[in-house]
Amino acid sequence: MAELRNLQVLWSTLAAGQAACLVRVESIQGSAPREAGAWMLVFAAQVFGSIGGGHLEHQAIAQARRLLAARGVPGAPDGDARASDTPLRLHYALGPALGQCCGGAVELGFVLVGSADVPALKLRLAPRRHPLALFGAGHVGRALVQVLAPLPFAVRWFDSREDAFPAQPCDAPMLPEEALRCEHSEPVHGAVASLAPGTRVLIMSFSHAEDFALVHACLRRQRARGDLPFIGLIGSRTKWATFASRLRARGFAEHELAHITCPIGVPGIRGKEPAVIAVAVAAQLLQTLTPQGSEA
Repeated sequence: MAELRNLQVLWSTLAAGQAACLVRVESIQGSAPREAGAWMLVFAAQVFGSIGGGHLEHQAIAQARRLLAARGVPGAPDGDARASDTPLRLHYALGPALGQCCGGAVELGFVLVGSADVPALKLRLAPRRHPLALFGAGHVGRALVQVLAPLPFAVRWFDSREDAFPAQPCDAPMLPEEALRCEHSEPVHGAVASLAPGTRVLIMSFSHAEDFALVHACLRRQRARGDLPFIGLIGSRTKWATFASRLRARGFAEHELAHITCPIGVPGIRGKEPAVIAVAVAAQLLQTLTPQGSEA
């Protein structure tokens, strides 16, 4: 399966004249490997996306390629394939016949697409990205950017040091612009006012002074607007106890301090390597989303 880190590769493949079949989960009943709306684009020799893997996906890919063959190759295989662009819907029971034990059922939609469909597909298939502000371009910040690249977040990456960002911020080539944007901000906490409503915030700057200024700015914004659903601060419980004491002295109440999550990362992961912390924090961010990607 081709990674969806870079949808531009997909659009370029279509624009180059290669036809594809869009396979989409139209509806589900009971337990199913993917939610309604999940999709994959099937070409003659490659596949972008996934509808959940397993034998269901294997059969769907075969069906999609029969449709492609029926449109473009004389003497296409017999069966459900149709030599037209008319959408097709098929029902699949996820039981022994498919070698799956989910117990539910899915309805898949199949439609042939080509270069003329690229603009509409960009609107239809582009993932919804949730705004995320990452303050700090140190080792953990850099590891996080790599982990977050294929996930449904639009990252604004801030640092007060102009030379802090790597020349290539992410290993995913041609990452969509909306997925990652590097921004210099001095003072760095000045950027808090510019964040979009609903932004999740991660604070991990190079100094405790900057971290404290960022926490203070976020809490002031929460007091005024209450629109930051998650504010995470890297560090130990001791660090947070020190910060909390200073914040109480500045007039913040306990219910306001409760907006800060520190330490960050899902419990039970003990490693302190940047990549390990990044995975734990990314998992925690995903927990703030519902399974469909809407706000919790």
